[in-house]
Amino acid sequence: MTKPQLAPPRRYAPYDRAGGFDRSLGHPARRDLPFFAARLRELDAAEAFPTDAVARLDALGLPAHYVPARHGGALDSYEDLLQLVRVVARRDLTVAIAHTKTYLGAVSTWVGGSDDQARELGKRIADGAVVSWGLTERAHGSDLLSGELTATPAEETQDAAGGYRLDGEKWLINNATRSDLVCVLARTSPTGGTRGYSLLLADKSQLAKGSYTCLPAAKTHGIRGADISGIAFDGAVVPASALIGAEGEGIETVLRSLQITRTICAALSLGAGDRALRIATQFGLEHRLYGKRLIDLPQAHRALTEAYADLLAVEAVTLVAARGVHTLTEEMSVSSAAVKYLVPTTVDELISAMGQFLGARSFLSEEFAHGLFAKLERDHRIVGIFDGNTLVNLNALINQFAALARGYRAGRTDAEGLAAAATLDAPTPAFDPARLLLTSRTGNSVAASLPQSLVELRELAASGDAPQSLLAVAERLLHISDTTHERMAAHRPSPRDVPAAAFDLAHRYTLCSAAAACLQVWLRNRATVAADTPATAGLWRDGLWVEAALTRLADRLTPGTLPEDGTDGSAVLDRLMPHLVDQYESGEMFSLLPFPLAEAADSPAQEAS
Repeated sequence: MTKPQLAPPRRYAPYDRAGGFDRSLGHPARRDLPFFAARLRELDAAEAFPTDAVARLDALGLPAHYVPARHGGALDSYEDLLQLVRVVARRDLTVAIAHTKTYLGAVSTWVGGSDDQARELGKRIADGAVVSWGLTERAHGSDLLSGELTATPAEETQDAAGGYRLDGEKWLINNATRSDLVCVLARTSPTGGTRGYSLLLADKSQLAKGSYTCLPAAKTHGIRGADISGIAFDGAVVPASALIGAEGEGIETVLRSLQITRTICAALSLGAGDRALRIATQFGLEHRLYGKRLIDLPQAHRALTEAYADLLAVEAVTLVAARGVHTLTEEMSVSSAAVKYLVPTTVDELISAMGQFLGARSFLSEEFAHGLFAKLERDHRIVGIFDGNTLVNLNALINQFAALARGYRAGRTDAEGLAAAATLDAPTPAFDPARLLLTSRTGNSVAASLPQSLVELRELAASGDAPQSLLAVAERLLHISDTTHERMAAHRPSPRDVPAAAFDLAHRYTLCSAAAACLQVWLRNRATVAADTPATAGLWRDGLWVEAALTRLADRLTPGTLPEDGTDGSAVLDRLMPHLVDQYESGEMFSLLPFPLAEAADSPAQEAS
């Protein structure tokens, strides 16, 4: 009798592509490759740029993914780019931050430039050009409306057709020295203001000798080998064609561009979180205490499963946001700020918890894990700071409280866009930067979907297709979300002296929105993943991962408070451990979906071919 043919496991293209890219980098423990942890630690100690690792990424074609396909590159999906950055970040944050800066330097051209400008920049990047983004200044930091670097009309001569003269300094700029081009935010109106700044793409090779100076690299606590320096212009003349968009559109273009870059920043945290949990899991499996493996001791067991649940939660949040770049573009001012605040903050806490798990070994710079954990802990602190720090992102949400509360109360969602963002195998439309808005006019579809998700979940629980324990924690979060939005509606905006309570409310909002995203991802994908993806089916069956994620989110919203049934969520967290260990031992990313890494296909003992 012929055996029935089993359908092949479902593959998820962005994960498949990123996993393949990771495998092409080789096993992280291979001493002959540039991503060997000890080599990167030595470079960090010497404050030396990771040239070989960056060159390896160039050779594998990563820069092509910074250029939209319509401009000659390989960037079709921001979910693809996010997963590629994630696998680089899980190896080394210094390398990831140094390399991806070219995308940040180019994004204003993709968002606000002409097709000709975008195509030309795309060619330059394909040819190996490095681009940096000159926004901040020594005296003003993130206050872009106080920037003093000026761009004034240059006189026409027989040898030059006018353009702009740049005078002033940009500071703490990633790749300011190494870059070939710098996208500079400059004051073009003496009075400044929101329409007083413009963006210009300065090509260093075309600037007159002596008209610019690269400033020394700053001494930093983390990412010590990165080129965090500055650039000073003194009468540097750029052509009129260097202007991106119209004069006076600089601030608007930057703010719209940040909606994309802040979303991509979450990939840095996802990669760092995976590495921290991977180091801790290995230690927990190998280290023995009181005659047992450390991982088998209750407190250690709980620390690992809590970290795992947190990582799965922020992965779900980031997936919806990255796909939402294409499908919920008009709401990106909300989702990007929420993600940029919540994901790095959560991973900072995860890394801290894993440091406590490791004890004194987390402080060792050489003897344990080649000093990788100590370096990781330092490096990740910067992720919550650049492209808008935590307060900047919370304030961006506070400024939209009224619209967010109205949209939630009305149950206003872009149902089609939300479904496409949350359904992981659904196609996404091409990204249209013209749809980016400075503020969302309709609210946030993700957060506003929570009440309707509960309606759906109640039906599943009644039919036995979802556990009552999942419904209970979701009901708890719905109540918290309702109360949070009521408080947001009651908030009275103030242009100055924003009260501390408003920042706390914005923090709570990001957690409520995260709960809504997790539920959407589970509801839209539970049947297909559980049925067609054996490697991670157990996480999806009976709502295991989503119940664990919601339990952790509820605990953050009501710390020290038990639900009405008196349970503390320990049972659902305990059930995560076999899946955590299985993903570690099989060389998979800690993830909701199959994500085989180099550890699954390579051996650290292998020699380079």
